Amino acid sequence: MRLLAISGSLRAHSSNGELLRALVRVCAPEIEVEIYDGLASLPHFNPDLDQDGMVLPSPVQELRRKIAESDGLVISSPEYAHGVPGSLKNALDWLVSGPEMVYKPIALLNPSPRSLHAHASLAETLRTMSTTLVDGACIALPISGRGLDADGILSQPELRAQLDAVIRAMTATTVGSGRSQ
Repeated sequence: MRLLAISGSLRAHSSNGELLRALVRVCAPEIEVEIYDGLASLPHFNPDLDQDGMVLPSPVQELRRKIAESDGLVISSPEYAHGVPGSLKNALDWLVSGPEMVYKPIALLNPSPRSLHAHASLAETLRTMSTTLVDGACIALPISGRGLDADGILSQPELRAQLDAVIRAMTATTVGSGRSQ
């Protein structure tokens, strides 16, 4: 199984990025998780650049290719002013007109259980894009504000167990849908 992990934060050591790095380490060897690092390089979405027959900007082509080649996505996002970060929303806007996201299984990780607005908004956006939010893989974990890096997250048995459950749910969904493995 191949998963593409996207952090909605551009910070080098955000709790979202650390959560994804921890997730990579709980996976069995047959599960490949690539952390996408091109969010900051995407140009601002412009529908005039996303029309039939046009050549998309290369960072957009790369994102679409990576998503098309994956069996599912894992998105971990912060909440900024009760909303989804602009850089993450920009990436999703570039994906609306393409087929790459349709029915793609998605795990949503929220590193701050008190940040409910962006999580709900992101889930709604993804449902509108015809993705499949995976039961058991859309969770809030109490990471934010604790200063935990990936090692610290994995040293907490309850957090590690929750990440294991996310991977199990994604594996069951992608195998059950006839996707990969």
